[in-house]
Amino acid sequence: MKNGIQIKYSLLIMLLLLMVSCSRADENDDVLAQEEISSMILNVEDELTGVSQSYTYVVNSANTPVIKLQDGKSYSVSVVFRNGSEDITQEIIDERDEHFLIFSFSDSDITVTRTDNEVRSDGKRIGILTNWQVNDAVTGTAPQLNLKLIHDALSVDESQDGTSWGSVTGGETDALAIFGISD
Repeated sequence: MKNGIQIKYSLLIMLLLLMVSCSRADENDDVLAQEEISSMILNVEDELTGVSQSYTYVVNSANTPVIKLQDGKSYSVSVVFRNGSEDITQEIIDERDEHFLIFSFSDSDITVTRTDNEVRSDGKRIGILTNWQVNDAVTGTAPQLNLKLIHDALSVDESQDGTSWGSVTGGETDALAIFGISD
């Protein structure tokens, strides 16, 4: 009988330890997990005419939206992050020290300048608001933009690195969106 009670208490203690060790209660509730970003929207506004067009990339979709750009033009571009129908962009801005966007263009010559109002504690901008100067929208056979949201990078750099605007050391990709580019 005594052994039976000890076994029950031992099992109860092991179960409690297992539940406590698997608890996520100590994690920051505001930290966005990759699976919470279901789509990324680019709002592209021609700075001269004010005409705006939105392009929506649905995460893990087979469809690639194609951004229409004209050589020699400048565009104001904003990125919106969604979790289903919920706009979670402000959460990313609020956690700006944990996030950074990398704009990687292939077969396009586009200069990106970050224009975010909010600045990270390291003086860098996330890249939610940018200006694009289109030097040559199509320079090859498969022009596209790979847009990555990086989480918890050790360091970030806003400058151009090859065909990418922005680079990081460390961190994880929270979301990746692929957009085609045409002229």
